[in-house]
Amino acid sequence: MRLHNRDVRQDVRELGALLGDVLEDQTSRRAFDTVESCRQAAIEYRSGELESRDPLVTELENLSPHQQRIVARAFTTYFELINLAEERERVRTIRTESQEGTLDDSLETAAEELGEADIETVQQVLDDVLIEPTFTAHPTEARRKTVKSKLREISTYIETLDERLLTDKEESQVWRDIDAEVTSLWQTPQVRNRQPEPEDEARNVQWYLENTLFDVVGEVYDELDDAIDEELPGNLEIPKLFEFRSWAGSDRDGNPYVTPDVTANTLERQRSVIVEQYRTQLKRLSGVLSQDGSRIDAGSAFQASLEADRERLPGSARTAEERYPGEPYRQKLKLMRERLRRVGDVRPGGYDDVDDLLEDLEVIATSLRNNGAESVVDAHVDPIRRQVATFGFSLASLDLREHQAKHTDAIAEALEAEGIDYHGLSEDERVEFLTDAVLQEESVINLSDTENLSDDSERVLRLFDSLADWQTEYGSHAIDTYCISMTEEPSHVLEVLFLADQAGVVSLPEHAGIDIVPLLETEYALSGARRIMGTLFENEAYAQVLEARGQTQEIMLGYSDSNKENGFLAANWSLYKNQRRLGEICDDHDVTMRLFHGRGGSISRGGGPMNEALLALPNSTVTGQVKFTEQGEAIAEKYANPRIAERNIEQMLNAQLRARKQAIDQPEEEVHEEWVDAMETMADTARQEYRDLLESEGFVQYFEQATPITVIEDLDLGSRPASRSGERTVEDLRAIPWVFSWTQSRCILPGWYAIATGMEAYLEDGGSMETLQEMYDEWPFFRTTLDNAALSLSRTELEIAERYAEMADPELRERFFPRVSDEYERAADLITEIGQRDRLHTRDWLGENLERRNPYVDPLNVLQVHLLNRNHRTDIEERTLRLTVKGIAAGMKNTG
Repeated sequence: MRLHNRDVRQDVRELGALLGDVLEDQTSRRAFDTVESCRQAAIEYRSGELESRDPLVTELENLSPHQQRIVARAFTTYFELINLAEERERVRTIRTESQEGTLDDSLETAAEELGEADIETVQQVLDDVLIEPTFTAHPTEARRKTVKSKLREISTYIETLDERLLTDKEESQVWRDIDAEVTSLWQTPQVRNRQPEPEDEARNVQWYLENTLFDVVGEVYDELDDAIDEELPGNLEIPKLFEFRSWAGSDRDGNPYVTPDVTANTLERQRSVIVEQYRTQLKRLSGVLSQDGSRIDAGSAFQASLEADRERLPGSARTAEERYPGEPYRQKLKLMRERLRRVGDVRPGGYDDVDDLLEDLEVIATSLRNNGAESVVDAHVDPIRRQVATFGFSLASLDLREHQAKHTDAIAEALEAEGIDYHGLSEDERVEFLTDAVLQEESVINLSDTENLSDDSERVLRLFDSLADWQTEYGSHAIDTYCISMTEEPSHVLEVLFLADQAGVVSLPEHAGIDIVPLLETEYALSGARRIMGTLFENEAYAQVLEARGQTQEIMLGYSDSNKENGFLAANWSLYKNQRRLGEICDDHDVTMRLFHGRGGSISRGGGPMNEALLALPNSTVTGQVKFTEQGEAIAEKYANPRIAERNIEQMLNAQLRARKQAIDQPEEEVHEEWVDAMETMADTARQEYRDLLESEGFVQYFEQATPITVIEDLDLGSRPASRSGERTVEDLRAIPWVFSWTQSRCILPGWYAIATGMEAYLEDGGSMETLQEMYDEWPFFRTTLDNAALSLSRTELEIAERYAEMADPELRERFFPRVSDEYERAADLITEIGQRDRLHTRDWLGENLERRNPYVDPLNVLQVHLLNRNHRTDIEERTLRLTVKGIAAGMKNTG
């Protein structure tokens, strides 16, 4: 059976040709010829037909500012369209392999592996697993929302061409519509003219939840249900396996614009969106459940439920009976829609919580089954029940986050009025004071009394004062997690507990309305994990919190800042070791651990294939519950297209089901002592080399001069400032612009630097290449680490990076670029030898991707370097420079 009418080459060729036509129509033939000349020069150099890039460089530098802007726009738009073509190819692969039964990481393969266990173990695995993708508002998405909307339209048209049988006239009409969208795209500003606000970011996240994931989740459950029934006939119950969370509109760390009003508006908007989605679903269900009440027995439970609704909503009940006489299910659904309409309303009769809605759906499902309509339940009722269980009345639960120093200062200022010098207390004294304050019944501070506080401290106290109201209004589950950035001491966690207690969100021992989540991201915090968590678990007040929260502790690991502080290899090893250590600490105190992986989109910030990452986690940390951040352009790449979104969700679930079964079968995976010793040697030396680079005199200046960091800091990518305090140090710079800058210059240093030095130190210390090859073959952690480094190395282009290095002072360039390039060459050689292959990466698609993209990214890099070198840029040159940043990001399919 033929599934598709096209292939990626045809899409690329025809979209490229269409863009050329639009370019000529909207500008001139001369502009078209200029872009074509630059394109050919880049291709000919890559293919070896030209000995140097000098013709390309000369042509770009000699263009007028207006022509340069057209070139930048042309290549940027090209990548926008080619990204759609490659997205479509991913969909083709998914559909083809699914049809052929060759799809890796499918739910069928997960069910086969589960089928090897007894039914009780399988049910335990299902009951244990809970996957929580958490969408953040971090400023790594370079595209405007308007541009993304136009690209979605074009994507839909390409899908029509690829999957539908069209007449010649119909196909011509589709291409006419694509032409119109590409023309509109060309005429639309590519770069934002204002900084997005937090509520813009919250709406962006909401779009993916509402328009893609709401429908996709039910399909994934259906697939799993079918796959498990095939392998394990019986009465297995599939519980809730997914829950979506968000930081957009609630993450305050370093972002003064996320106010309580922003959070309140986000909560209200998300509830309104999800309730309306349920009303729409129930309206559709009403079209299906047209059963004649005189021909079925709806059952006593259903009748009692319907009668209760009639008493609750007598006016609506009369309308329902008049509209649907003798149709009990439709009457019930009409009243359910009215109850949904009144959620959050001043009028009585609305659902108090989501469990009531689930109970109504269960009553309908049971009644239908008792009347022989099992297939109707499977096809129409169960998908809604799973949507309701997944999204609740909140769409996505919000996590609050703030830097620990803000809590410390706010408490110190508030206590100063009470005659207490909190800043002057030692760590032990702070722990003792906070514990006693939480355990006593009387409040210590008045959160609403902020008259004499600094602005930052006033914001902290106002937040906690608002939290109690939010939980009352929207339910505690809508906003029930508080993450503490840069946690380094037990008191940093107890400070949040103290503030929550003063707000009434916590009332021990009966009630704890939030999970308090330490974010461990510095080497000091990670190495002190037992000191921090052990102190908390043994603390009298915090032990009561754990009891109230089901003995579960969420702990977040910061990949980004850990990498920026320690380098790629050392950070990965530290995170691996400390995950195991945290698992041991939690086991020692009979606490269930839920790890929250603070991953970014790029390799250096914990990115890479999520399913591989989940399977590479230490067995001792795989409790079934797992949480991870989804950031920036990774959100669009994973969740914009419904089929790709479904595939991503499926792969996550496949990995987590298998990982949990493996952890039950083998609670501690076998890691040879020789491997651990090898990693210790490699990581220690790699960290020293990485820190030596960063701390070398002049390196910060080199980084400023050899990357477009100063431009990136001024881009309106997100609502949060690029640095924490405005200091010009690597430590102060946020991890996102740090990685973004290196990515733009095609020297993706954060994803591989010092890995060669580390491996060479091990070999020089008596280690063997055979051991490294054995580690790669048999240890998922080591294999995933090296494969991810290989991806970063593959995307690095030293020739282009050297052009950026030439912008630096000669003395700095000679000191740092040879050192970086030498590390690159040695790392590439070692990784290919360890992997016993003749190329860096193991993915065929990546080679094709790079071959297709690199010649088109090169002109943007050359133009960017030229503009960065200009001491005085005109307004049009400034806009063109910003456009090159966006174009390179689109070409690399990555920012930070």
